Amino acid sequence: MDTILEVNGLKKYFSGQKAVDDISFSIEKGSVFGLLGPNGAGKTTLLRMITGIFFPDEGKITLNGKPFEPLRDNTLIGYMPEERGLYKKMKIGEQVLYLAQLKGLSKKEAMENIKTWFIKFQMESWWNKKVEDLSKGMSQKLQFVTTVVHNPKLIILDEPFSGLDPVNANLIKDEIFRLSKEGATIIFSTHRMEQVEEICDHIVLVNKGAKILDGTVSQIKQDFKENIFELGFDQALLAEHTAIHLFDVKESHQNRLRIRINDGFSNNDVIQFFINKGLNIRSFNEVLPSLNDIFIRLIQGTPEARQFQN
Repeated sequence: MDTILEVNGLKKYFSGQKAVDDISFSIEKGSVFGLLGPNGAGKTTLLRMITGIFFPDEGKITLNGKPFEPLRDNTLIGYMPEERGLYKKMKIGEQVLYLAQLKGLSKKEAMENIKTWFIKFQMESWWNKKVEDLSKGMSQKLQFVTTVVHNPKLIILDEPFSGLDPVNANLIKDEIFRLSKEGATIIFSTHRMEQVEEICDHIVLVNKGAKILDGTVSQIKQDFKENIFELGFDQALLAEHTAIHLFDVKESHQNRLRIRINDGFSNNDVIQFFINKGLNIRSFNEVLPSLNDIFIRLIQGTPEARQFQN
């Protein structure tokens, strides 16, 4: 796949403190990329450098194979910040039209795109409303529309589901998948791990300004697996069935076990053990760690780790 964005050795200092500390990664075109980390990890500073709001103190950014130039490349990017930036007193329709034209669309193109999005998100009646009259969830939908209305190649979404009910969250999630399938690249920044597992192809985890993990979601889960399996049986288990050197029992229910197979033994050893006990195994599945578990493990012992447990 082609690379749309590369960041190499990015550093940013505030009052002598490193907010971003020598971070590098690349993003493939059409992917959904997760930029993850606890609050204060450096995610927002990194995004602001990628969008040209901040300039890096060191390092370089390459967009579409060329050195990133904010003024030239502004129309290629759509950015939805966590702290929303809409004008509260301005009418919604006029505001979206103004922002779309700022991103390079003609008035005719902007009106056509706005109409399409307003119909899709059931916002047709909002044109003459003001942002201050909207609920938080409605404001989120509006902010998303202003981010994507000019058909950007790179879409950056910082906590896009904040304040959304499940129906509208699914609506935006479906649009993220559709836009990606049609060739747009999505950077999705959050600390909600369950959303990441569902949406992202590739992730980078930052903590205290530094990158501590980089890879595909599936590969990372494989890399951090702990030889844990869940077994289901047709009959109830007795104590003698679980007291064995082959494995440690993590959870035990009437006819189900979650175990960690000890070093030196295989799946076949465990299966043979239960066959010898006369037990019928109905299911045998490997249990991979969640991203939440992996990230807690990586930053365990730091105050930031607790935020992943909320």
